[in-house]
Amino acid sequence: MKKFLVAIVAVLFAAPSFAQYSSGGFSLSESTVYYGMRLGLNVSNLTGDAPDGLGSKAGLNFAGVIGLRVSDTTPVFLESGLYFTQRGAREDKNNYVDLNYLEIPILLKYGIQASDDIAVLPYIGPTFGLGIAGETKATVAGVSAKEGSFKNLCDRADVGIKIGCGAEYNKLYLEAGYQFGITNIAKDDDLSMHNGAFFVNIGVNF
Repeated sequence: MKKFLVAIVAVLFAAPSFAQYSSGGFSLSESTVYYGMRLGLNVSNLTGDAPDGLGSKAGLNFAGVIGLRVSDTTPVFLESGLYFTQRGAREDKNNYVDLNYLEIPILLKYGIQASDDIAVLPYIGPTFGLGIAGETKATVAGVSAKEGSFKNLCDRADVGIKIGCGAEYNKLYLEAGYQFGITNIAKDDDLSMHNGAFFVNIGVNF
């Protein structure tokens, strides 16, 4: 796994060396379609009626994205893609909730030409997630129990809002932001539980 992640990072940083150098991987003055790769870190948690004692949990996310300029007069872009993202919360090895999702965001981005080589892109938009795997482990009164997170604890569907800001330099891309869930993912109708995550990603746009 470690070698696989190192290889991905190497490809991301090598890509600008053989790509055509242009600010932000696209021109803010013309209609453009761009493609990209993302790899990064989530720091996630569960809010509401989550199991007691749980704190933040670090996880991986990676994606392929596609973007399109949607205005002829202003540098406004619509970006979507397919993400694999790890969420949940954790106290220790005996008390955690692991949640793995496939997500499709629909992000509205505004491009700002900061310099000849740098573009800044604040953005906001909804995300639509589907839980594909997960595991919950809790210890109560010295008895440990383990089961699938989407069996009795969480619903698979999750809708959220993603807000952040990206910056591009010669096709190399960096972004940071926060994603918060608006869907109650608790299976029990009497409970309320929501996803939340800070994220930092690197990538390239072609």
